Amino acid sequence: MSHFLGEFDCKLDAKGRMVIPSNLKKQLPEAEAEGLVINRGFEKHLVVYTKKEWNKITDDLSKLNPYEKKSRDFLRYFTRGASEISLDAANRVLLPKTLMEYAGILSDVVLLCQFNKIEIWSKEAYETNLDNEPENFASLAEEVMGGRKTDA
Repeated sequence: MSHFLGEFDCKLDAKGRMVIPSNLKKQLPEAEAEGLVINRGFEKHLVVYTKKEWNKITDDLSKLNPYEKKSRDFLRYFTRGASEISLDAANRVLLPKTLMEYAGILSDVVLLCQFNKIEIWSKEAYETNLDNEPENFASLAEEVMGGRKTDA
């Protein structure tokens, strides 16, 4: 599977539609045929998956024990608001209103590609998040990635 790459500034129109940037659309060849799934992210943003990737996630989720309350709660919170979206003839997607409200999205957004998903942030929230970058990013890298042998 190829990974998504890039960061894109976009604007929503009055109806909540967003044009998918051409460089990103090239990375989504199956989107027109299969569609996409949009869901709530963990930090008040939205996440877009290809339908194929969403099916992998839901396959994993279906293995959780339905008799455990934490599993049931997690499933409800995680899938709350999940919706299928598709590209129209003008390469736009319509963001569901309830998800936009959850993420505080009004007009300006940032699309952040991360491996198998595309995060959608309100521009203001994204910039605030970047302003909170640790002073010593190298320490965070060591903490998270330390002990792993990489080619970097």
